[in-house]
Amino acid sequence: MANKSKFIDYIDGALEKSKETALSHLFFTYQGIPYPITMCTSETFQALDNFEARSDDIVLASYPKCGSNWILHIISELIFADSKKKYEYPEFPVLECGDPEKYQRMKQFPSPRILATHLHYDKLPGSIFKNKAKILVIFRNPKDTAVSFFHFHNDVPDIPSYGSWDEFFRHFMKGQVSWGSYFDFAINWNKHLDDENVKFILYEDLKENLAAGIKQITEFFGFCLTGEQIQTISARSTFQAMRAKSQETHGAVGPFLFRKGEVGDWKNLFSETQNQEMDEKFKECLAGTSLGGKLKYESYCQA
Repeated sequence: MANKSKFIDYIDGALEKSKETALSHLFFTYQGIPYPITMCTSETFQALDNFEARSDDIVLASYPKCGSNWILHIISELIFADSKKKYEYPEFPVLECGDPEKYQRMKQFPSPRILATHLHYDKLPGSIFKNKAKILVIFRNPKDTAVSFFHFHNDVPDIPSYGSWDEFFRHFMKGQVSWGSYFDFAINWNKHLDDENVKFILYEDLKENLAAGIKQITEFFGFCLTGEQIQTISARSTFQAMRAKSQETHGAVGPFLFRKGEVGDWKNLFSETQNQEMDEKFKECLAGTSLGGKLKYESYCQA
């Protein structure tokens, strides 16, 4: 994996800020969506409007805790296999995180640049669409996403914790968490999953057949890899392999980023009432939509 020193420095800095931040003061709202003050600023969002994307930028869009760090690793491996050059992270790869000057610095970075983001489609800088950068959208079922998000808050020592799972669930369902509502994010992206230059991939499908998922990603971004290379990358990119190296790649927070990665972990926390509430929310927001079908909700979210 690439040298992650800048990556780890940024995470360490955000954790340091989190130490002094109460949960009630963790968020600020920008254009109607809550973001963590430890990672984002309104000045950075304003500067992002003028960000110049390139046609060969690799955009990875996901709601938090849906596998973005896993996909970042896979893409880095694909770039290395394709070009024989290790992908370096000169900045923290989440596009909307960091200081406003980062976009000027990014002009100097060699192509391809990896741009991870948790933003809604219509909050992305217009140059991404104008220059036709390819966007890979990663989704995970909402119940496991919520449980993973809760554990991230309550397991990482320096991040503000919730009093209980029930408290977190209430906030999650109201969209009062970092990057806002899962369902608002899903509704927004649902309109664009069939757009040119957009590719959908499901976390659960990657868990089931990683090599097949990596082959799809390879073809979408136009990497020239053999079947053998894809199998090698697949073996290096299992959740277990990622977890084993997580401290080296992501610093102290690594083991928390790669906690379990299981499908169906929600069954350990959801009450029957919470189950019904999320089933109703899913039906209200996504039933009958393209994304609703792609998420395979009945398979993964109904016991």
